[in-house]
Amino acid sequence: MGADVSERAAGPEYRIEDLAHHSGATVRTIRAYQDRGLLPRPERRGRSNVYGDSHLARLRQIADLLDRGYTLASIKELLEAWDAGRGLGGVLGLVAEVDGPWTDERADRISRAELDARFGGRPDEDAVREAIELGVLERVPGRDTEEYLVPSPQELSVAAELYAAGVPLSAITGHLRELRGQVEHIAARFLEFTSEHVFARYLEHRPPTDAEAAEAAELVRRLRPLAQQTVDAELARAMRLFATRHLQHHLSWENPPPEGTEPRAVTLPAETIRAVEKLVGAERVAAFVTAATEREVQKRTLDTLTSNAVNNS
Repeated sequence: MGADVSERAAGPEYRIEDLAHHSGATVRTIRAYQDRGLLPRPERRGRSNVYGDSHLARLRQIADLLDRGYTLASIKELLEAWDAGRGLGGVLGLVAEVDGPWTDERADRISRAELDARFGGRPDEDAVREAIELGVLERVPGRDTEEYLVPSPQELSVAAELYAAGVPLSAITGHLRELRGQVEHIAARFLEFTSEHVFARYLEHRPPTDAEAAEAAELVRRLRPLAQQTVDAELARAMRLFATRHLQHHLSWENPPPEGTEPRAVTLPAETIRAVEKLVGAERVAAFVTAATEREVQKRTLDTLTSNAVNNS
């Protein structure tokens, strides 16, 4: 790819419009790449510019690197290294290793009818919209029936179990949003930690050599499960600790109530009950009797205090 375009072997030739069609880039983008030095200049044939397969391959390579999150500036450095003969194989292998799946879980599909059935049988458009925003569900276009891709079936199963246990869908999605922010913080810290102590030596060169990139990719494969294993172990420890405390709190009294404060049944004459029912209604009898009793107790307390004050004067 680093050879001069004029020296390439005979092959397909494209006008810029044809190159745009085959690569998926726009004519404007191709010209911008040329101006930035990302794409070799075309051959000049009379009044026409002619592109070849090398241009098409480079456009696809640029698109792939952009999809992986590289900036145009960093892509230019990588391509310049390639043109200088350093190669991109190791770097792209490292990119593929980092960009690959970080779990053995496989995505699944679910129809809208199956989805509704798992969550009580009632369609809930707000909940589906939130699930799509969170990436728990992804719409599958071009289907006769409504269908969704489920990137993490385990995550959807947890939500279904929580819903079956009585947790509202709005609470589940709110909890997931909060949890996701905390987990992303943990992931960022783990990345900073490993970058500082492990990967810094491989990132000193821009880009790293093929050998450095290959060694770093092997380390990624070895270290990839460590973050999840650490989080699993610490989560299990914390859940046991806090769940035990929570249960102890609800099963024991920190300050036992004084003896004799338990509710007791009191028998009242039927005539009294009927009279109260006429005044306030049957459903308010207990509240009325309680209030009347408390009022009488307070009145007698005030009378006693007043009488004692008079006697002592």
